[in-house]
Amino acid sequence: MKDIIAALEAKREAARAGGGEKRHASQHAKGKLTARERIELLLDEGSFEEFDMFVEHRSHEFGMEKTKIPGDGVVTGWGTINGRLTYVFSKDFTVFGGSLSGAHAAKICKVQDMAMKNGAPIVGVFDAGGARIQEGVESLAGYADIFQRNILASGVIPQISVIMGPCAGGDVYSPAMTDFIFMVKDTSYMFVTGPDVVKTVTNEVVTAEELGGARVHAAKSGVADGAYENDFETLTQMRRLIDFLPLSNREKPPTRPHFDDVTREETSLDRLIPDNPNKPYDMKELVEKVADEGDFFEIGSEFGKNILTGFVRLDGSTVGIVANQPMVLAGVLDIDASRKAARFVRFCDAFNIPIVTFVDVPGFLPGTRQELGGLIKHGAKLLFAYGEATVPKVTVITRKAYGGAYDVMSSKHLRGDVNYAWPSAEIAVMGAKGAVEIIFRADIGDPEKIAARTKEYSDRFANPFVAASLGYVDDVIMPRETRKRIIRALGTLKNKKLENPWKKHDNIPL
Repeated sequence: MKDIIAALEAKREAARAGGGEKRHASQHAKGKLTARERIELLLDEGSFEEFDMFVEHRSHEFGMEKTKIPGDGVVTGWGTINGRLTYVFSKDFTVFGGSLSGAHAAKICKVQDMAMKNGAPIVGVFDAGGARIQEGVESLAGYADIFQRNILASGVIPQISVIMGPCAGGDVYSPAMTDFIFMVKDTSYMFVTGPDVVKTVTNEVVTAEELGGARVHAAKSGVADGAYENDFETLTQMRRLIDFLPLSNREKPPTRPHFDDVTREETSLDRLIPDNPNKPYDMKELVEKVADEGDFFEIGSEFGKNILTGFVRLDGSTVGIVANQPMVLAGVLDIDASRKAARFVRFCDAFNIPIVTFVDVPGFLPGTRQELGGLIKHGAKLLFAYGEATVPKVTVITRKAYGGAYDVMSSKHLRGDVNYAWPSAEIAVMGAKGAVEIIFRADIGDPEKIAARTKEYSDRFANPFVAASLGYVDDVIMPRETRKRIIRALGTLKNKKLENPWKKHDNIPL
């Protein structure tokens, strides 16, 4: 028996060694951790249970039968994050460059199936060279098997992709269908076709970083929801994110003990809105002052900066935040902001996470670039997302809520449950100056008349009381009471029941 146990341990050691010390050293020299080191950082200490450690590829083409390494380039299994079940797969760049074979894909599919069956999140760590060319169509079939499971798991369990090295070709489409993608600056990149192919086909000369680096996808394309400085920070933040999320769509958002008074008032919020209506202020200050202990996990912080999305806790329970950001483009809705917020709202709705919306929006961004880019359809995505959401929705209008953008931002008309306004709120079709220039076009040559008309319009509409008199705003609240009032409102909505008409699925304007 001792010999058998020793043989087993020797096999385990061979599997743990992956591509060997030399390749591990090369990984470290690039500032990257190995596949197993990443899992150790992500999961609670000692909690990882590995599956399929001894799986090897089955290829006999191009001499591949002579090179077999246990595990075949991916480490899979489950563990816990702060005691909560989480499934994980981590691609091992030191073994065949992390390339995907049929056996490699089958390992990933197994943990995807287990995550679905047992109702737990799955985290995929990507550091790979794409399909294993020697296996041809079998590797492509493996990708499609993974894709199909991504699709079926969407809205059922949280799926998180962490890009920690190269990610190209088929490898990028699985992350694209997951809920969140995070990258590591300077060491990770994503693209469908690499720089060499781009040069051959289009004659463009571009580096991997310029084509698909973390900064590109976090700030310009919006493919990534965030980018961090190194592997350690990234995995630490993933632990923090998963703490906010329910394990599946069958559960309510998690709650945890906190040390923040639910009746806390923030008198500084009474001074947040500048006297000049055209002067910006930082909406993030409001979010953080309302949140338990100021903890705000922002999603997409570098993309569509004119809108904030992310998670906070209120009275210990997870809440999704959507908020216009007056510091950027005056908080207008444009293509990027609409896309970003719509996807976030749909995630929250899928996983039973209440949504709190802070509104200061002067409208949609005008211009040929926006119109030709499809602003109508992209703006409709956010409208659609709010309108179909059945989770508790609380809205606070802090300042401007103009035109169609007022409707879109979780208004009472889109089944907002509790809609508050600050005394500084302006709910109107448009700003006073623009409205007067349209209504009293004949008086434009007379500055005194225009000034008088502008004041008249402003006095009539640049306040929350017309909307309140019609029941579109449930109450006008003091800014300092915002945290307390939101928590109380959410408390009344805990047992909310609302169902949309039966359908196979909706047809959101993609």
